[in-house]
Amino acid sequence: MFIETNTIVRVLLSILLFPTFFQDAFIAFAWGEGDDFWIMAAKRLFFLLPALAIIAGCWLTTPSILTVIFRHKRREYITALVITWWDLGKSIVSFWGGIFRFVLSLLGALVGLVKMIIIGIWSVIQEILFFPFRLLRAAGQSVVNSPVPWIAVFLTVFWCLIEALIFTYVVSPLVSDTLSNITGEQLSGSLLRIPLFIFLFFIVLGSYAVLSNLMTAVKSKNATSIAGILVIELVVLFVEVVFLYREFVDSLVPWFAQYSAGFELGVFWTLAIACLAWFGIRSLSWFLFAEYGTPTILSIIQGKGLGVAAVPAEEVKTRFVAFSGEFMSRIREDAEWIKAKGDELLAAFMLPPLQVIAATVNFCILLVSGKHLFQLPFTSLESILSSGTILERLASPKSGTTQQV
Repeated sequence: MFIETNTIVRVLLSILLFPTFFQDAFIAFAWGEGDDFWIMAAKRLFFLLPALAIIAGCWLTTPSILTVIFRHKRREYITALVITWWDLGKSIVSFWGGIFRFVLSLLGALVGLVKMIIIGIWSVIQEILFFPFRLLRAAGQSVVNSPVPWIAVFLTVFWCLIEALIFTYVVSPLVSDTLSNITGEQLSGSLLRIPLFIFLFFIVLGSYAVLSNLMTAVKSKNATSIAGILVIELVVLFVEVVFLYREFVDSLVPWFAQYSAGFELGVFWTLAIACLAWFGIRSLSWFLFAEYGTPTILSIIQGKGLGVAAVPAEEVKTRFVAFSGEFMSRIREDAEWIKAKGDELLAAFMLPPLQVIAATVNFCILLVSGKHLFQLPFTSLESILSSGTILERLASPKSGTTQQV
């Protein structure tokens, strides 16, 4: 190229155009054409960008040195030029280290992701397996903490069902014989027991309703109401004793006769024992649960409502959730981990090559404005300024050959 020129011009051109002596070799080596695939890929990955940056730095260094002749603060400018090469060297080393760091971070993220998926699947299985138990616990807490005495209501209804079932079994023969004598046909016991059970259930429940109204009248000290309800209660007592509890006592007569020879239970003692049985059963069940469950049942039947204040929506939402708090907390932690790991991988992928490019750009800005544009090394993606901020910093009146943004 310089053969036809004289020696002085040849030397000057060689100095000005010195990158031409090695740039082709650098690019050919970094491109790796003709090498095996993996060697070619490794060369292009590790050496192509640094080679281009070094070549660009050499081409920009020559005019930068020539401008020293007419620049002010030449010492600071030469210092800034040397620092620019130092930044380029650090950026290249950081680029190589950043590749290994990105690979290690990627492997760590994949291992963590697989671990998180396995633990997540196991957690979902646990949540599904323990869902019925959590549902029962939430239902139990709702019942226990509720201002409505649901336990008393359930026990009252359950006891009425038990009494109705027992009396259905006891009085079914009597009712069957009575209806058969009236109709002249033998009725099926299975067809008779179902309506008889429903009828007796409402009789027993109505007995508790009368007793509840009697207690309310006593608490209010309303003599007229007390007298009227006492009459109704006596009638209820008579009906239940004569038609239900008497049959129950009659069914126990064979047991009495088994242990006493010639035992005969008259009408008086039969009714007396039936009255005592009625009083004992009503007293025990009333003071245990019916005192609190019967008024609630009556309020529901009468349509008066339960008298419970509206529960805030936040409290309703916290009473029961499909997944446990620990599971939801783990989901939030995993989401935060994925976001943090994604930012880390993005930074590990972008920062190493951007630092090499930024060091090369610093050569251009140093030649034009006498100051650096980027402060290296980049520590995070946030340290890379936007284009508008870069233009504002370049347009600022602050001077200094090593001023950085």
